[in-house]
Amino acid sequence: MFNTFGNRFRLTTFGESHGKCVGAVVDGCPSRLKLSAEDIQVQLDRRRPGQSRLTTARNESDVVRILSGVENGITLGSPIALAIDNLDRKPGDYTKMLNMPRPSHADLTYKLKYSILASSGGGRASARETVGRVAGGAVAEKFLVDRFGVKIVAWVSSVEGIDSPDLSEEKIEREDVDCNELRCPDLKSAAKMIAAIERAAKARDSVGGVVTCVCRNVPAGWGEPVFGKATALLAGAMLSIPACRGFEIGAGFAATRMRGSEHNDMYIRKGKTLGTVTNRSGGIQGGITNGEPVVFRVAFKPTASIGRAQRSADYKGKQVICEVGGRHDPCVVPRAVPIVEAMAALVFADIGLMAG
Repeated sequence: MFNTFGNRFRLTTFGESHGKCVGAVVDGCPSRLKLSAEDIQVQLDRRRPGQSRLTTARNESDVVRILSGVENGITLGSPIALAIDNLDRKPGDYTKMLNMPRPSHADLTYKLKYSILASSGGGRASARETVGRVAGGAVAEKFLVDRFGVKIVAWVSSVEGIDSPDLSEEKIEREDVDCNELRCPDLKSAAKMIAAIERAAKARDSVGGVVTCVCRNVPAGWGEPVFGKATALLAGAMLSIPACRGFEIGAGFAATRMRGSEHNDMYIRKGKTLGTVTNRSGGIQGGITNGEPVVFRVAFKPTASIGRAQRSADYKGKQVICEVGGRHDPCVVPRAVPIVEAMAALVFADIGLMAG
């Protein structure tokens, strides 16, 4: 398995969904960075399960323990080990699933590749793995803020085709995002999206959605042509998140419906340098950041685990009725917000160190 992300700023995650604990090891974080458990906990609290009626009922406090790499609140430059205990484990919920692959899960592909499966919760394929990403991403974010002033904010911008207005040009802060349980700063749109999720949950079904992310104050010149483009690194990071099905930056797929004269970003002087009038490139041109805010969107499919009975087949090919047990999110996007922020922070921390 490839469990390590990054080149200079590296994150390795570990643990299974219903194992004793999950966590991460951050290697390459510079020394003398002020870092406390509270810096990490704030993001873990935004990702944790059981936080609202829109999320899984699994009740994990997700309290982080810093095991190494930090002394007296200062990083030492050595690997930072972070552990989060799994306290609300219910592996028995998955007993009926041992002989059949769950529809649209990774059970079959993992079994074909490794000839063995974690006995419950999807193991490493579970979204529980993202706890380590968020913990490590919080460290990366602290580094980016302290050294470069980079600010990363993501929010829910669409659920089941219900879209909020484009807020990418607004000065949205995390306080605005967390004003409701959906994490959509547009309250009118949020109410409609919440109703859609509740309807799906009542029907024992699920819905998908989109998370928009804006990274401000990213220095110009970050990104390495041709195979280390910032665009490509962000896309790879986001597509590695469980349930992610799409990535677009700037105007994204809408650019295919424009002419060049409409899509092109014209230049103007901004202070001592050049900037763009519009930001349809999303802050990256030729794979290199141009100093404008980096704006991208991440699409997530409906949660594969639903309460409805579904016709499927067991590993022997026998037709069966699959009823997935366990506790699951009717929509992943409210909890995906800090995961998207974490992966963006990890990408830019790594690029920042490579840029010197």
